[in-house]
Amino acid sequence: MKKDSKVFNSYIRPEFPKRAVVTAGMPYGNKELHFGHIGGVFIHADTFARFLRDRIGKENVIFISGTDCYGSPILESYRKLTESGEFNGSIEDYVRMNHDLQKETLDGYDISLNLYGASALDEGGKVHREVSNEVFDKLYENGYLTKMSNPQFYDPDFHVFLNGRQVEGRCPIDGCNSDKGYADECSLGHQYMPSELIGPKSTLSGKTPELKDVVNWYFDLDDCVDMLKKRMDYLKAHSNTRKYIINTIEEFLKPPYIYVKKELLGDEREMEDLRESLPKHSILSEEKKASVTFVFETLKDRDIARETFTQKGIRYRTGKTLVPFRLSGNISWGVKVPEKEDLKDLTFWVWPESLWAPISFTRAYLKESGKDSSEWSKWWNSNDSVVYQFIGEDNIYFYGIAEMALFTALEYTKEQVPDMRDIPLPHIIANRHILFMDKKASSSSNVKPPMAKDLLEYYTSEQLRMHFLSLGLSTKSVSFQPQVYMQEEERKGADMVLKEGNLLTNVFNRLIRSCFYTAQSYYDSKIPTGTISENILEESKEAVLIYEKHMYNHEFHSVTYVLDTYIRNMNKYWVNNMRTAETTDNEELRKQVLLDSFYVVKVAAALFHPIAPNGCEMVREYLNVDERIWNWDYIFTALYDIIDDFEGHKLKFLEPKVDFFKKHSSQIEQV
Repeated sequence: MKKDSKVFNSYIRPEFPKRAVVTAGMPYGNKELHFGHIGGVFIHADTFARFLRDRIGKENVIFISGTDCYGSPILESYRKLTESGEFNGSIEDYVRMNHDLQKETLDGYDISLNLYGASALDEGGKVHREVSNEVFDKLYENGYLTKMSNPQFYDPDFHVFLNGRQVEGRCPIDGCNSDKGYADECSLGHQYMPSELIGPKSTLSGKTPELKDVVNWYFDLDDCVDMLKKRMDYLKAHSNTRKYIINTIEEFLKPPYIYVKKELLGDEREMEDLRESLPKHSILSEEKKASVTFVFETLKDRDIARETFTQKGIRYRTGKTLVPFRLSGNISWGVKVPEKEDLKDLTFWVWPESLWAPISFTRAYLKESGKDSSEWSKWWNSNDSVVYQFIGEDNIYFYGIAEMALFTALEYTKEQVPDMRDIPLPHIIANRHILFMDKKASSSSNVKPPMAKDLLEYYTSEQLRMHFLSLGLSTKSVSFQPQVYMQEEERKGADMVLKEGNLLTNVFNRLIRSCFYTAQSYYDSKIPTGTISENILEESKEAVLIYEKHMYNHEFHSVTYVLDTYIRNMNKYWVNNMRTAETTDNEELRKQVLLDSFYVVKVAAALFHPIAPNGCEMVREYLNVDERIWNWDYIFTALYDIIDDFEGHKLKFLEPKVDFFKKHSSQIEQV
């Protein structure tokens, strides 16, 4: 960290909104939370929500999430468990069981949600059904819904249409590395039509299913390309949206492509005959590439071309592009779709209704807290409010593309041309994958991740919060490698999970205790009065401003670096100067160092508060101050500025060997 703080004389601090909603994805209701849910999304969202409460006032922040209760993955899990006799109860009982387990785990990690709802249960579920009807009616009224007849997989052995997860194959999108493709999306979130899935097999019969046409409601996402391009241009110029999020979105805003290997296209004459049989198109053929790219003007033209390639026996792959976004399906476990144009007995597909579920939870929270639920709009649709949505990178398509288009369509008809600068759409923060032992881990892959609650058997929540934040998931995928899950011969050196937490349990603990024990020994448990050293004020100011900038940009790993540098520098300041004061019996130096160090404790506690809330609350308790210590209106002030009766103030007595930031009991050597 630079010591020259003159750079901050003209420093423009970031501006935060007057109000904010923070969301943290929605875990499926068919499982407990694994470490990726917690370490990849919830801890980051919670840290930012806690920071915002300190920064703009807790009454101005709503942090919500909930269990995603509907959809084919849940229905399929429930079917398997009931058929095997492992679960006895209704599907609602099954979802509630998992919801309660998820909530218990979130509490264990000190995730400070205002509401952890459930899209099918209780007040949140009731409000969600109301919101779903309102969204459908508005999209229909604004001209964005289309009835389409498309093929759906059907298992003739079981005489049923197959839901999304009852069909497995390979993703047809060129370059996709997903381990599984399902009926109309792959495990990485790529969207396609069911007829494009490669090698489909029914999970019920194990056979290749048939395709039968079924009519459903679709949102005209493919008509929103220009709108989304303008949105991306705006975000590039006027936001701190992560570049890889914008790049990922822009990959889907290309025209409809078909890729064919050159070796399959024959000679020039055969190529000419093929092109004459295709709809209007152009081709891209680069010498170094093994394939030719056919570029079509419309999705309809591309699909006609697909049929032509299939008839001629030419294998192909399709490119990323926008396709109609299916709104409805026919599985029984789902939110009912309003009846319109003679379409009955449909339920919403889980992905679209999960996009507006956070609005439902916001309304439910406002209602349950005695506020006017109609005020949800000032939180979601106001220019002085921002919605921050923390997600995993696999879900960028849904939140960064489908949600942006869908939420815009709720405000504008198809005939209107929205100004993408003025629409208050959610701000997306997508983290990269957390790997487990250098391999991608998910509940649907071969590498099974540890459950989040199990990690708490070996580490404290604050140790894990520090570690997950430090991984730098904003820029790259990183491996989580806890020694407790390694074989004995694999354990080399210190457990890297504890590295960042040691800043709390060792360094910061030591500084705080030293301050208290010195005050108790020399000053009757009082904080000395005087003027804080200029160099301490300057270094603290620098740490605060850099920390604030990184929080604004959601660069949590950089936040941990700032804290590490600041605390270690201040600890060195204490050790070097207090040693001199003690050996020379310099009372003036001792008093100055103690005064400076209590100021550092106050500043550092405020900065650590969003990350390690329990330990910081204990610091506040022993400092004997109120919650103004967290308020950023006082971030640069001394302790006596937040103590009303400083003359009569005393610190709470600290017994020997008391830790503010504790190690897990399993890490403490037994004597």
